[in-house]
Amino acid sequence: MNRALIVVDVQESFRVRPLWAETLNPTVAESVNRLVDLARASGDLIVWLLHTEPGTGHAFDPALGHVRFFEELSEPRPDEPVLRKTSHNAFTTTNLQQILTTHGVGELRICGIRAEQCVETTTRVGSDLGYDMTFVRDATTTEPLGRFSAADILERTETVLRGRFARIATVAELESEAASPAEVAASAV
Repeated sequence: MNRALIVVDVQESFRVRPLWAETLNPTVAESVNRLVDLARASGDLIVWLLHTEPGTGHAFDPALGHVRFFEELSEPRPDEPVLRKTSHNAFTTTNLQQILTTHGVGELRICGIRAEQCVETTTRVGSDLGYDMTFVRDATTTEPLGRFSAADILERTETVLRGRFARIATVAELESEAASPAEVAASAV
């Protein structure tokens, strides 16, 4: 089964907002870059997403210039699709499913910004569409929401996804599995 890495909304729109100062993992791009390197080494498809809200005058309005990837994030290669979405999940307003079908993808690893919003929603929809989902916790971040800290939000997201919609993994776990595929296969038996 082919696999893809879905990088959700690791974009400057978040860093220009005051709430970014309270994000759980401001260096999320480092973990995302490790996942990108792992995906490229494994020959996995990488799909990059940017959230847009055209005409709103907010940080996600492309006219303001913030709808671009973090500077320290690996650059998408020409054969890696970059999609712009206007819904919370990555499937509804893009051709993501068509791209995945064309590449014979059945397994998705997902990471990005707003664990409880765009990353979780895409994970749930992907699961409903039949993809084997892996939510990569340390390559995903969020901000506080109401009385809940960013750490509380991430824990809640993992709790509701775990075992029902996705496997929860860390970048190090995925790197370790890639380094010793025979051990992983043996432990799965």
